[in-house]
Amino acid sequence: MLTSGQPSILVGHPSAPVARRVGLIKEAMSIWKKPISLSLLNETNANTAATHLGIEITEVGDDFLRGRVPVDERTRQPFGILHGGVSVVLAETLGSIGAFYACPEGHRGVGLDINANHIRAASSGWVTGTARAVHIGRTTQVWQIDMANDAGELTCVSRITMAILAPR
Repeated sequence: MLTSGQPSILVGHPSAPVARRVGLIKEAMSIWKKPISLSLLNETNANTAATHLGIEITEVGDDFLRGRVPVDERTRQPFGILHGGVSVVLAETLGSIGAFYACPEGHRGVGLDINANHIRAASSGWVTGTARAVHIGRTTQVWQIDMANDAGELTCVSRITMAILAPR
């Protein structure tokens, strides 16, 4: 199956409308239900655990968010590598932001469960996380956050499940 970003000879072809209708060509669509921008996200995170650890939101795409955390004296454990809990804070920050902006106006997401698999240590530089929705439902969302070091090597994979709460 073709997805957005893959070249297709069907795109300009007379049968393209049929191909779109049956799912052979997918248009890029934003999952965000609320206005979202880097400046807004970084302002909202001011004076929180995320900024205390140096976490920055660096990119917002149509279906993902990206942020990073420095590996420095604030975030290393006693053996000189990134503390696993800091990876989880990065994952929860990105997944929570994603859930909030992907749910309807007035709704909010709260964490139900988070897990993390630490794959490779990072001792310097930055660890960058990319959050993508696995499931966006009416009452729950599941987000996967893949984290990598500056060399692009996977350091941690995390999943967070969010409950979506309606306005009171």
